[in-house]
Amino acid sequence: MIAMKPAEAAIPSHIKIEKAEKRMPAWVMPVTKASVLAADAVLAAVCFFAAFKLRTGGPVLSATAWAWSKEFVPYAGILFFMAAVRLGMLVYVRAYNFGGVFSYTREGIKIFKAVAVSSLLTVAWAFLFRGGFAFREFSYSRGVFVVDFLLALAVFGAFHLGLRYVQARFRERGINLLPTLVVGTNPEAEQTIKELGERRGLGYRVVGAVHANGRTEADAAAFETGTGIPVVGGLDELAELIRELEIQEVIITDNTIRSERLFDAMLRIGRRQRVEFRFAPSLFDLLPQKTSVEQIGVLPMVRLFCEPLSDAQRFVKRVSDIGIAAIAILLSAPLWLLVSVLIKLDSRGSILFRQERVGMDGRIFLCYKFRTMAANADDKPHREAYQKNIGGGTDANIGDGDSPVFGKVKNDPRVTRLGHWLRRSSIDELPQFLNVLKGDVSIVGPRPPIPYEVEEYDLRHRKRLDMKPGITGLWQVSGRSRLPFEEMVRIDLYYIENWSIWLDLKIILLTLPAIWRGDGAR
Repeated sequence: MIAMKPAEAAIPSHIKIEKAEKRMPAWVMPVTKASVLAADAVLAAVCFFAAFKLRTGGPVLSATAWAWSKEFVPYAGILFFMAAVRLGMLVYVRAYNFGGVFSYTREGIKIFKAVAVSSLLTVAWAFLFRGGFAFREFSYSRGVFVVDFLLALAVFGAFHLGLRYVQARFRERGINLLPTLVVGTNPEAEQTIKELGERRGLGYRVVGAVHANGRTEADAAAFETGTGIPVVGGLDELAELIRELEIQEVIITDNTIRSERLFDAMLRIGRRQRVEFRFAPSLFDLLPQKTSVEQIGVLPMVRLFCEPLSDAQRFVKRVSDIGIAAIAILLSAPLWLLVSVLIKLDSRGSILFRQERVGMDGRIFLCYKFRTMAANADDKPHREAYQKNIGGGTDANIGDGDSPVFGKVKNDPRVTRLGHWLRRSSIDELPQFLNVLKGDVSIVGPRPPIPYEVEEYDLRHRKRLDMKPGITGLWQVSGRSRLPFEEMVRIDLYYIENWSIWLDLKIILLTLPAIWRGDGAR
């Protein structure tokens, strides 16, 4: 891992901290989620059986054997697809996320989206599947799918809204509350604490407040007397407090906090803590483009995405990465063999070049490429080029003399004859598909930096490490090594804040002509 600067501050010895009382064993929520998932699978099947019975009048099971009835057999294949896609959509809309605030309206919208989309996908599958080859002439009853949609909407809506009602009742008894810190000791903090305390159904247990600026013991005592919540430390101690108190939510109410201090504290916390941050609306100037405005009681809050991608989005991106990488490796296998032979004939050394790169969250991994330089080449010119790039300097011997991103040395004598062609055509990057299969790299993402490059980063540059690096990205289709460093950072952060599967697809399609033109390759 790359160390963050500055170092984390230790909690002063005079601060007394106590973890929030756990009213529920750790295994309860995973078991609850698994049980709800299983119940949803049963409900999906029951709704489909009921729709078939109501629309056709035929039996689902055979009267003479443990098997489907003759009338239901063509629908059996649809049943399994429908149940899987129904559950998949419920996972996608985060219907099984029982932490944090919720509203019955938003929950109802989630269920409607999940049922509607899964029903449309089921209809599409049914008329493509046609009951399999044995029933290719079979015509499905459209009424079955309409009735199934209406039943599922009513049943799933009632079930999940009922679960939320039960959850709210548990929360009123102090169960299933998220340990929360409030950053600020101002009147807004007092109002927030009061609202969350009076409405425990919202799901928060405030265990302490953090002062943003210097506060005297008298100020802290007055705040604790007025709110009943202790001041447990300062903003510089936020990371340690979150770990010690096992905090899951941080609500920031003080608009006097400097953005540099705030983001420094957030970066030192790291993603592994699974902490959600929420800002008061007065801090809109600090927010990235992807934000979510929510209402907690009567208080408007802005959620900052600690995770650039949700779990569902991360799953979709990973599945697409594996599929594309596997297909690319299979199709390019003859080229791999040819290039390997040519490298061996061109110069001494290994076929693959392995270099340490920095991945998501600062993790170090070995990046694979076809070797394009002489074996054991000195990396000093490369280091110097990177330092000048990040510093914003120019040099006629580096790239195009325009502070290029890659820090590639112009007319580099270390590059072999074959290496020039491999770089120009980007064929040297084919082995990175192995990194994709290993999970170190994505197909599309920010450019993977080298450790000694990251050592020169400012705090704002480190946000590039919030997402897996990619073989290609906006930086590739926007000019590659012709881009100045700051422009590359801006492009990478734009990609992270605005990710979508369609943006990835667009970048992949634009990469092919960029490679053909040899944009910025050296």
